[in-house]
Amino acid sequence: MSSEKFFYPNRMGRVILLSMENAMGRERLNEVLKTANLEALQKLPPNNLDKKFSFEWVAALQEATEKIYGEREGRELNKRVGHLCFNSGLREFSPILGIEDLPLRLMPISMKFRVGLEVFSRVFNQFSDQIVRLSEEDDDFLWIIERNPVCWGRKTSEPCCQLAGGILEESIFWGTGGKRYKVEETDCIAVGAKACVFKIDKVPLE
Repeated sequence: MSSEKFFYPNRMGRVILLSMENAMGRERLNEVLKTANLEALQKLPPNNLDKKFSFEWVAALQEATEKIYGEREGRELNKRVGHLCFNSGLREFSPILGIEDLPLRLMPISMKFRVGLEVFSRVFNQFSDQIVRLSEEDDDFLWIIERNPVCWGRKTSEPCCQLAGGILEESIFWGTGGKRYKVEETDCIAVGAKACVFKIDKVPLE
């Protein structure tokens, strides 16, 4: 792994911590912070766009949650935190990007799907050191994270980016006006892949 340091903006880190507290309660969050050696984050970072919330911190929070709750339950909880992150984080970033001004309601569902993903990728590429690109196959969209804080520096036997998956699921739900799609992480840097790849079915579950 590169020794170079990469960051989320403080605002994204703040959203993650508040979503974790919402999902697990203050006492358990403090336990996670202690396990991750991040007790300093009991004081929330400021609500600004300064890129100072380290990728190492994001990954350590995921790993510590798995240690405390057990791998399976911990990863499910991390996914739930991802859902909460999007719902609170979108309100933080949508005025900056002009997301709410887009005529999404008037678009056909296929276009709405694609535009929603492209706009959402801009949040990370523009405001953080995370690198995301979108690709497309006949039956799927591919959400490819080439520099991913969620598993930064980790080594696991299975994909472990449930936080990113949860955020992605909620972004699609919002972008398509309330439809659910299957989202599966097929490749993960922590398992040895070159990028974390999420396959998104083009046909909704409902």
